[in-house]
Amino acid sequence: MPRVKKSPASRRRRRKILKAAKGYRGGRSKLLRTASEAVDRALRYAYRDRRQRKREFRALWIIRINAAVRLHGLSYSRFMAGLKQANVDIDRKMLAEMAVNDAQSFGRLAELARSSQAAPANQ
Repeated sequence: MPRVKKSPASRRRRRKILKAAKGYRGGRSKLLRTASEAVDRALRYAYRDRRQRKREFRALWIIRINAAVRLHGLSYSRFMAGLKQANVDIDRKMLAEMAVNDAQSFGRLAELARSSQAAPANQ
């Protein structure tokens, strides 16, 4: 039975790791073991941060909406509750975009939210 040499496969494996580590500083881009550790860590961070990015953007949108709503004399929670009572179904991303770029229509939404909250109290 002939002897099996694995050099093409192992070379391919090593090349793949070193290619992924391109641009890393020092031995992290040159030495296989160090590069392998750096690439593994980078992939773990990438996986984690793809999920964290979604959280961070949602938090940013909420901050922007809250800041814009305060100018109209409302809090964020009362604004969102008012929109829900008025059956306005706009996500936070669009609300934040409106708050930054279209203050006039955002003001109308704030008034709508305020009036829809006041309506049940009058009855």
